[in-house]
Amino acid sequence: MLLYVPAGCLIDGDTFLSFLSVEILVRYRACFALWLAMSKTSERKTNTVSRDHSIAAHYSKGQLFETILAAARQAAADPMRLRQADLAPVDEFHIGGLVATERFIPQLGLQKEQRVLDVGSGIGGTARYVAAKYGCRVAGVDLTPEFCQVARDLAKEVGLSEQVEFHVGTALAMPFGDASFDAAFTLHVAMNIEDKGALYREIARVLKPGSCFAVYDVLAGPELGAEFLFPVPWSTQAETSFLVSIEAMRAMLTAAGFDIELVSDRRDFALEFFEALHEKASQGLPQLGMHLLMGEDFASKVGNMVENIRQHRCGPWELICRRK
Repeated sequence: MLLYVPAGCLIDGDTFLSFLSVEILVRYRACFALWLAMSKTSERKTNTVSRDHSIAAHYSKGQLFETILAAARQAAADPMRLRQADLAPVDEFHIGGLVATERFIPQLGLQKEQRVLDVGSGIGGTARYVAAKYGCRVAGVDLTPEFCQVARDLAKEVGLSEQVEFHVGTALAMPFGDASFDAAFTLHVAMNIEDKGALYREIARVLKPGSCFAVYDVLAGPELGAEFLFPVPWSTQAETSFLVSIEAMRAMLTAAGFDIELVSDRRDFALEFFEALHEKASQGLPQLGMHLLMGEDFASKVGNMVENIRQHRCGPWELICRRK
């Protein structure tokens, strides 16, 4: 340790010890501050990894591909030659299913051969829909390894393996270069992501300037509070559910580099969809459906979500944006 004293100055022993004590204290505080900052960063990373594992575990079912394939073949007109449309009842894991997808995706203005990104791609239903209908090349990213493998297997089953690819990983650090995609979308994904600002900045990074980005997500309603019912399809507990208001979404998307062109409140559509779903379920669950993805507590998850929407605690919204 060096103690600097101006040239030509004489100091006695007590003064020297005082200088020394101050020097040690200053350096100790600096080292402690650095250690504390590193500890907090490490703790955040550990918490994030732990949360990611919890989210992936929530969606993992085991033997999912075999379950879906068996049910699809029982329901299909030609069991040995499945088409993309045959998978629709289970493929579209979001409020409104295929009906919502058919309204949502055209707003991106996709063209053949464009490279499109599906963030939070699940078992790949919407990615395959885009590939089959628009002739695009689609890359999907999802946190759940089983979902990604099922997505690949189903793509092979319906002959779309050459047009789609699926990557296991976090949407906050995607394995793609800057300005790699012509369009991007998310459907019911950000509810599990706490740092949504980082999510939208990362999506902006991989999009070409002028590209369209479409969001269909469940957002917080004006009555969101402690009475929010769990489990819901995206989470069994509050620790992995991060809903924000439409105002917060607008602000985060704008800050990430997007112009917001269209905003649609889809609450009424959601309630109509679930009313029709309830009527069908009263006659018995179909062989192929979203219940295969949600497991044995399917009824409670859907019931809680419907009640939360009905009580204005949450609701689905669409936002169509443009990368600046």
